[in-house]
Amino acid sequence: MLETLFKLREHGTDVKTEVLAGFTTFLTMAYIIFVNPEILSATGMDLKAVFVATCIAAALGSAVMGLVANYPIALAPGMGLNAYFTFSVVKGMGVSWQVALGAVFLSGILFLVISLFKVREAIVNAIPHSLKLSISAGVGLFLAIIALKNAGIVVGHPVTLVTLGNVHDPKALLAIFGFLLILALEYRKVTGGVIIGILVVTVLAMLLGYQQFHGVFSLPPDLSPTLLQMDIKGALTAGLLGVVFVFFFVDLFDTTGTLIGVSHRAGLLDSQGKLPRLKRALMADSTAIVAGAALGTSSCTAYVESAAGTAVGGRTGLTAVVVAILFLAALFLSPLAGAVPAYATAPALCYVAVLMARGLAEINWDDLTEAAPAAITALAMPFTFSIADGIAFGFISYAGLKLLSGRFRDLSPTVVVIAVLWIVKFALF
Repeated sequence: MLETLFKLREHGTDVKTEVLAGFTTFLTMAYIIFVNPEILSATGMDLKAVFVATCIAAALGSAVMGLVANYPIALAPGMGLNAYFTFSVVKGMGVSWQVALGAVFLSGILFLVISLFKVREAIVNAIPHSLKLSISAGVGLFLAIIALKNAGIVVGHPVTLVTLGNVHDPKALLAIFGFLLILALEYRKVTGGVIIGILVVTVLAMLLGYQQFHGVFSLPPDLSPTLLQMDIKGALTAGLLGVVFVFFFVDLFDTTGTLIGVSHRAGLLDSQGKLPRLKRALMADSTAIVAGAALGTSSCTAYVESAAGTAVGGRTGLTAVVVAILFLAALFLSPLAGAVPAYATAPALCYVAVLMARGLAEINWDDLTEAAPAAITALAMPFTFSIADGIAFGFISYAGLKLLSGRFRDLSPTVVVIAVLWIVKFALF
């Protein structure tokens, strides 16, 4: 049956290798079951319900990717998108988390529609490479400032806006230690380095009396506080249409880039450098977003940590199915997830920020018409505390600078339209 479903021999692999790859991928991305509830609970959402939604959405998305598209790529609620959901939409715009979930649901429907056609690929190809790289880096910097704030390392200041916090605070010191530990483990290629770092800081916090221990295993918590709570009608208001667009836009590049990047490393691209069965893979992503919103979590996306599984031989969807099974098993770890403090997940956020910032190195810094908009995009996100505003400033500055520099031939109609739409949004809303 497994041979028929996944064509193991055709891909030069076997069941043992695929199972090992699945375990490896899960361990590298399991931090999301601790980090995602911590971030989303800041909106007022029930932490335990979000924990369940995170596990089920990740299991569903990974299972569909494995069974339908037959790729060794796992999905889960995306880092950056959850931060945008919490800090830009709910806290920044003052809307309810139910309305924000409605915006995620609508973005998933939009994804589903364009995935049936070739619109998604056309949009991706039309966006300048420098802006794609800077959006990823900007999201990373945004995550970093959230992490530093959660750890108490960076605090507000009435004159300088931000300043150094109390680094003598044991919680801040634990966060710093956790970050260095994760970096060291990842450098040494220790499988599951991120989740090990989170758990070590959590255990130290318990031993020092800063956190209570509530056990490790229990039956899954109640999902009803977030299940089907999205407010679609509220998300259809004019002020939220831009939010729907940003959810759609960020996930568009995140997932597509991950699919291509991981598949390239695994040797799964065809002779023309394209991804076979791309439509099926995009459908898996879209399904996970819609289902995740219905369950009660922010947008799901393909995880770059899937490359860890392909590195040990994962080549088929069986790897992703194993990840899905492990996420379902993780449902019984809710007491442990609820005991993880914000300063224990902060090191993981900083590590993700490091990975996402590396895209800046690929930007052509000798061309100011490419470098300046990229820098504006990346810097605007943490300084405005808004991913959406960073993307907006990036597109507006890119289009404006190209026109003023006489480089209008570099502009695609798509970029111009997006820039104009952002200008209209700032002018009218």
